Formats: sequence, C-alpha cells, structure tokens
Amino acid sequence: MGKALEGVRVLDMTHVQSGPSCTQILAWLGADVVKLEAPGGDITRKQLRDLPDVDSLYFTMLNCNKRSITLNLKSEEGKRIFTELLPRFDVLAENFGPGAIDRMGFTWDRLQELNPRLIFASIKGFGEGPYTHFKAYEVVAQAMGGSMSTTGFEDGPPLATGAQIGDSGTGIHTVAGILAALFQREHTGRGQRVTVAMQHAVLNLARVKLRDQQRLSHGPLKEYPNEEFGDTVPRSGNASGGGQPGWAVKCAPGGPNDYIYVIVQPVGWEPITRLIGRPELAEDPEWATPEARLNKLDKMFQLIEDWSIGHGKWEVLAKLNEHNIPCGPILSTKEIIEDESLAANEMVVKVDHPERGEFTTVGCPIKLSDSPVDVDRSPLLGEHNEEVYARELGLGEQLAGLKAKGVI
Repeated sequence: MGKALEGVRVLDMTHVQSGPSCTQILAWLGADVVKLEAPGGDITRKQLRDLPDVDSLYFTMLNCNKRSITLNLKSEEGKRIFTELLPRFDVLAENFGPGAIDRMGFTWDRLQELNPRLIFASIKGFGEGPYTHFKAYEVVAQAMGGSMSTTGFEDGPPLATGAQIGDSGTGIHTVAGILAALFQREHTGRGQRVTVAMQHAVLNLARVKLRDQQRLSHGPLKEYPNEEFGDTVPRSGNASGGGQPGWAVKCAPGGPNDYIYVIVQPVGWEPITRLIGRPELAEDPEWATPEARLNKLDKMFQLIEDWSIGHGKWEVLAKLNEHNIPCGPILSTKEIIEDESLAANEMVVKVDHPERGEFTTVGCPIKLSDSPVDVDRSPLLGEHNEEVYARELGLGEQLAGLKAKGVI
C-alpha cells in the first residue's frame, strides 16, 4: 500500500525542534525527507546526551524516517552542489535565523530561478516588525504568544507549559502550510513561500484567552474561579475557563501525580453528589444549578476532593466513568511510556538504532486509513552521502575529494 506523500521530496535544512518536528511528520506520511546538515551535524545530535558519542534522544526522537547528507554551504563548491540538488526536490524547509538563507546567496528569487515549482517553507520566531530579529526559543514563544501570562495560579508567577507548543506546535502549523502549498501547486504549477512564526503559532493555540480578553469588557468571567479581575485575563490554575468547570482533585496516596481532572457538567452533578456521599446537594437550591455553583467552584471541587483523596486515581476514573462524567487521570511521563493503550495505538513506539540500541519514541498522531505509518530510526550523520551524491548527482568519483576539502 502506498503512502500519502509518496513521491514528494523534501530537502530538510532544519535543526533543533520546530523544523525537524515538521519534516518528521512529512517523512512519517511517506515523503522522502533528506536532512541536509553541516559537516558537524545538527547541534542536537550532541545535546542532552545520555550515552557518550551516540546521537542524543533529542535528535533521534525528532528525525525518524529521514535520510542524512552533509554539505558545507559556506564553501563555493558546496553552494554549487546545492544548486544541483534543489531542482530535484518539491519542498525546501529551513528554520535558520532571519536572512540566513539570503546571506548564503539563495534568496527567494534565486530559489525560484533554480526550481519554479519549489515550496520554500521557513519557520521564524516572529513576523515582520519590531521583533523580527529577536532570538526565539520555545518558552520565549510561549511568553510572547499569550500562553505564559495565562498559565499558572493567580498568586504565582507566569508559567511555561510542558507541551512544546512553541516548537512542535509551530512544526505542525508548518506541515499544514506545506500541504496546502503542494495542493495549490497541482492547480497553478507554481511553488510558493510558506512562513510560520513561532509567536503566531502559540497565539493561535491560545486564542480562547483572546476571546476572554474581549469578554472582560462586559464584566468578570464567571466561569473562572478567580475572585478579582483586572483588565487582563488572569491565571486561573487548572480551570479551563470554558463553559464547563473543571479542576484537578487529589487522589490516594497523595503523590505528585495522584490527581484526576474532573469536569462537572450540569447532567453530572446529581451522580457526583451520590458518589461523594452528599446526595442532598442535588436538590439544594444553593448547589442544584450551574448558576448556583458558579460562585463557589472552589468549595465544589473541595467536596469532590474530600471523596477522591480516599481512592486511587484509577478507581476514581472507573467510578466517574460509570456515570459518564468527563475526567482523566494525570499521567506521569513514566505512566505514559508504559501505557499499553498508547503502545497499541502506536503512539509510544520502540525503535532500534545501530549505535544506541533500542529507544522509545512518540509515534505519528495523524492516522490515515490508506497510509499506515512505519516509524524508522533516525539517520547517522552523512549516512546517505553516497546514496544521494553518487547515485543521484553522479559525483561518485569526487566524493573522497569533497570530503577531504570539507565540502561534505
């Protein structure tokens, strides 16, 4: 059975996380992704190593299913080889700092001359304007995209989320842009630029907070547990701020992840009152309706926690699900990596690596009925130099000389 992106070729000049997370998804979906690295390799090959002289998990978990070639684009010969490579690809992806590709001599106009059908995908920290040349990292994007100011507890500092919404969140936005450009090319025959800024991607993921910022002009946000409101959306702990109140309540034995997140829908209140041993609250006018409970959400969840603390989170999960009450246990990273259902859904996958041995990685979250995903290992540095340069470009006799001169 063929893959969805079979026949699409991607020249991957990305590094670290935002770009590689994008191109890895394209590779999972069947594209031939050739990772072009400087002779020293992607910096993450050596970062956060747990084994000496072996590609780090940082690298291997973001570069599965790709091939690797090396090329020194600071050399004139390297640039010449690049111009020979480019027409053979559908997509060029990069996440260098602003203007870096231009300084190499490959402006968008030049790239179009070399390959008019090229999709040129760029990930940057920020859009055009005063922030354009600022350096961007994951948490910088969270800070400037609206996430951190609304994450944390009311009386505490702004917090980053553990989910990499700045890097991998931008990567998946870029996947969407590349696929749209490829589809449009079917009609126009022309390539185009795809640009995604990390700040913009985070903002898109934090849109509900901009919704609530506008709602503030009409009074306090009743769905929030906060007692006071200023002129900005406050941090509200584990409250979603949505139409149905939710909170993480503690379970036995009281460890750092012995919690379950519970959402109280109107229809769920009556069975919850029976579970917690307070059935009279289902009819009490002070508690019976969502409107009555809004001004005492903290007390409501305390009542639930007074019950849940006597049971383990899996037992609480079972009891709540018997009554179709939305909830979910807080899963630690250890529990996730050992979760049988995630393994069965190929979201936690074991991969063999020639140097590191077996490691566990995240599988593809996008499931297509006619394009199953095989998760293959990440490439060694320059592993496919001969395959690409010799067989595709006919440079076999020159490889030794190119390597001796530091071109590859």
